[in-house]
Amino acid sequence: MTGLEHLAAQPGPSVRTGPKTARPEGLSVPAYGKGSLAELLPSIMAGLGVAGFDDVLGLTPALTDVRHIVLLLIDGLGEHNLAENPDAAPVLTSLASPVGALQAASPSTTPVSLASLSTGVPPGEHGIVGFTVAIPGTDRLLTHIDWRTDPPPDEWQPAPTVFERARKAGVCVQAAGPARFIGSGLTEATYRGARYLDAVSPGDLVARAVRCAEDGEPSLLYAYHGGLDMTGHIRGCTSDAWKFELGQVDSIVASILSGIGPDTALVVTADHGMLDVEDCDKIDLDAAEDEPGSDGAVALASGVRLVAGEPRARYVYTQPGATADVAATWTMVLGDRAWVLTREQAIDEGLFGSTVTRAHAARIGDVLSWARGGVAFTASRREPGAHSLVGYHGSLTNVELDVPVRIGRS
Repeated sequence: MTGLEHLAAQPGPSVRTGPKTARPEGLSVPAYGKGSLAELLPSIMAGLGVAGFDDVLGLTPALTDVRHIVLLLIDGLGEHNLAENPDAAPVLTSLASPVGALQAASPSTTPVSLASLSTGVPPGEHGIVGFTVAIPGTDRLLTHIDWRTDPPPDEWQPAPTVFERARKAGVCVQAAGPARFIGSGLTEATYRGARYLDAVSPGDLVARAVRCAEDGEPSLLYAYHGGLDMTGHIRGCTSDAWKFELGQVDSIVASILSGIGPDTALVVTADHGMLDVEDCDKIDLDAAEDEPGSDGAVALASGVRLVAGEPRARYVYTQPGATADVAATWTMVLGDRAWVLTREQAIDEGLFGSTVTRAHAARIGDVLSWARGGVAFTASRREPGAHSLVGYHGSLTNVELDVPVRIGRS
């Protein structure tokens, strides 16, 4: 049976029934339905007066007389990261924050958050439930940022996007970002309904944003900037390089504000925050017992079929019948360095929203390990690039979940 045949064999929703055990201490659940990224675009569309959308966030007063929206997403700019560096981004920091911070989806990673932002629904409904997941019924891992056409994007992510709905309502919808994203599976799954425009540089991104309002019809331009996230991963989000890059983001914001008209609003948000992890705090899942960073790695491998996710949000797919033992071992070995839950516990806690379809639930690991504090569960042989990073995200801490919403007018 192929992966897609396996999905088709699992019809119907799996509705969360509520926690059956005490919630793990300190665990944060994204505020789906009232204060998550999934509510942002529908609230913006409602503020524009587009039929069929609800302004859950109360953005309408901030969008009075607005006909055009530029939604600028800064990859990796958490609310806490911004608050700790106001001098590096004086323009962005000065903008109005009518709803305070929103929360990213779970896990707090780019593919999941972009899908929740673009569809207006939590991960359990749109199906992009992790950075890397196992395709059900196979031993194949799908890394969503490298995805092309298999599985088909419209089958893997079946929820209609806000872009599609807005376009049908008469809004001119465009998305601007790097040319390398054109035709990718993630682009086709999350930006459906938007005309994708390549932006070859930050200046080109600004120009795309400023030109979006030249036509008379209501418009939405979604603009993506990824330089801050890349800098944070490689140099660290407390590095001088990251702070200088935040200054470049501030210049983008200032340039857009200086170029748009009075009937246009700039909304700035992000997909997740970030924190730095020291090498000594990396638990290497590929290490032998006598190698640095092993820290129980051999025991953690027992009963495990596949490891996916990312270093601060691990999805563990177990051998048949081994889930309970694997969960117990990971809980014992990692202790207070992780929140360890089974798939069923994670769904019951609402980490993927109140409704998780059976097909989408099958993509989630049998056991999930969310990093607490400043640790990461790396894999030096299987994922050498991720093992060498400085900045990470993906888990359920407020630093990683909380993202800013700033609104500016010319």
